[in-house]
Amino acid sequence: MKAIWNGTVIAESDETINVEGNQYFPASSIKKEFYESSETQSTCHWKGVASYYTLNVDGQKNNDAAWYYPETKELAKNIEGYVAFWRGVKVEE
Repeated sequence: MKAIWNGTVIAESDETINVEGNQYFPASSIKKEFYESSETQSTCHWKGVASYYTLNVDGQKNNDAAWYYPETKELAKNIEGYVAFWRGVKVEE
């Protein structure tokens, strides 16, 4: 699977996990040069507290377009630390 934004592959892995229609990529598969930490957080009742990244590709930013769970609740341990995308990021095979 590949995650693409602004014409650039920002993550690529054969080991994604599909949860609720989102592909979660292992942290080791993201291209860190395109990610900036965000202060944004949200809470999922069964996964836990999510943190976000802003994407920065060729000077264009996509705020909070990637999220991950640094520490999950027990039911979501399989995606702990994995990264998922929204806000116009294409995920395709």
